Amino acid sequence: MTEQHVNTHDPVVVTGLGATTPLGGDVATFWRNLLAGKSGISALTESWAPDIAVRIAGRMAVDPTETIPRVQARRLDRAQQAALVAADEAWEDAGFKGTSEENGLDPQRVAVVVGTGIGGVTSLMDQHDIMHAKGASRVSPLLIPMDMPNGPAAYIGLKVGARAGVHTPVSACASGAEAISYGLDLIELGRADVVVVGGTESCIHPLTISGFAQMRAMSTRNDEPTRASRPYDKGRDGFVLGEGSGILVLERLSSARARGREPYAVLGGAGVTADSYDIVQPDPAGSGQARAARIAIERSGIAFDDVVHVNAHATSTPVGDMAEAIWLAKLLGEDTVVSATKSMTGHLLGAAGAIEAIATVLAIKNDIVPPTINLDDPDDALTVDVPREARSMTVTAALNNSFGFGGHNAALLFHKL
Repeated sequence: MTEQHVNTHDPVVVTGLGATTPLGGDVATFWRNLLAGKSGISALTESWAPDIAVRIAGRMAVDPTETIPRVQARRLDRAQQAALVAADEAWEDAGFKGTSEENGLDPQRVAVVVGTGIGGVTSLMDQHDIMHAKGASRVSPLLIPMDMPNGPAAYIGLKVGARAGVHTPVSACASGAEAISYGLDLIELGRADVVVVGGTESCIHPLTISGFAQMRAMSTRNDEPTRASRPYDKGRDGFVLGEGSGILVLERLSSARARGREPYAVLGGAGVTADSYDIVQPDPAGSGQARAARIAIERSGIAFDDVVHVNAHATSTPVGDMAEAIWLAKLLGEDTVVSATKSMTGHLLGAAGAIEAIATVLAIKNDIVPPTINLDDPDDALTVDVPREARSMTVTAALNNSFGFGGHNAALLFHKL
């Protein structure tokens, strides 16, 4: 099968959205609570919580097992469950039901790209405990498919009947955004017509939390869960772990219109770079991050002045927040309206870029940007415009940033039709 020529006059658009997050088990609830400035962070109630230093997190507001049939759920890791919930919503939102073939699509022209930062680590640890308690013969034969980082993408691919390719970028906290970038490439290179993209993560476990805590990367505001994630605030002391999934459906504008679908927005460009600076610390100059953003904007053909909104990576860490804010002010201007939605959702690691891409798309569609909560005492170096309440404004084009350990940088540029 030969690759098709790219039609540069046929933009790639977003036609389906799906999400399950600490703010809601579907896109509508997630968006409503995001605009309301609600926090999805709460105290952990598990029996192991009192034994660890960080005892707060952003659990999914709706447990995936409430949606997925019980027998199927038992065969899936929690990150896989979340991905399927979000994918089902996005696929239906795009106007599809059943497999790609049942919708009149060529399965060989449908692809899936879903990233994750850690994969099925909770299943791995649970089965490790079973082996030590009951012996190796009691380890589940489903452990490997549950643990595989590519499992969420593979299960979605099976469900929609995708045969153009099923891919899993693993780029730490940039994974979800990088998956969306990969989906754009697949369509623009003529390798697929419809691509299901996004990210998923569920690793709220004492070992994972303790690992991050030992790095001093996490907030220890155990007594104030809803106020713990506070990007740009002088009192920020680290990120708060969250879980969930965000999925988008991408296709060409011509195919969307042929199906009578009105797109949410255009995915105009993406930029992916690397810092080559440190395994966990971002380049303090933010040069690799800024370069990813510049590539995304230039690739889209949108004027820099039209990029009026940014959904920032801003995790609530002392160093990372201001490094990003400073280069954003230089690249786009101090009047750029910036939202740090992790203040409400916590940090979903490999799913962060995907749910934040959904928030960016909805900001463009609805001409309203989400607030940043817990910003009581802004950092002195903060010069961009960070609303503390949802703000109505014309959002012509918006940038979504995601950065990950290892120096991974991914930026996505969405704009109106």
